[in-house]
Amino acid sequence: MGFVPVFYLWVAKMDVVKLIETTVGGLGYELVDVERAGRGLLRVFIDKPDGIAVEDCQLVSNQLTRLFTVENVDYDRLEVSSPGLDRALKKESDFVRFAGCKAQVKLRMPVAARKNFIGILGEVSSGVLKMDVEGVQVEIELANVDKARLVPTF
Repeated sequence: MGFVPVFYLWVAKMDVVKLIETTVGGLGYELVDVERAGRGLLRVFIDKPDGIAVEDCQLVSNQLTRLFTVENVDYDRLEVSSPGLDRALKKESDFVRFAGCKAQVKLRMPVAARKNFIGILGEVSSGVLKMDVEGVQVEIELANVDKARLVPTF
């Protein structure tokens, strides 16, 4: 019986993410990530091709607040923002979209005796990312990626 609440919380979290993704998508935005932080904080990161403005965050925040009231979603504070310059890369489509950009990739299991890579993202084919790391082509299975972020260049 001790595992039922944990399973229930996991299912409830997955349902909230799907609910947010459907709502955000319906408004014309891409859901980048959802984070739950301490003290009831729920962070939602959104994006669109021409960038995010404060008005976009306000629109999504108002819509989600109404939705959470109707759906009885438990949270204390809601924060909606753009993913920022150091945007997290989560889906295969993120790696494809940002091909040619500099990124930091952390792996679960080492490749070429390394778990951390900083380089230029290349093409993605059959779930394998090609990345130029200091002039050397490295192939990384996306299933092996633990975390990946863009590295802002100024």
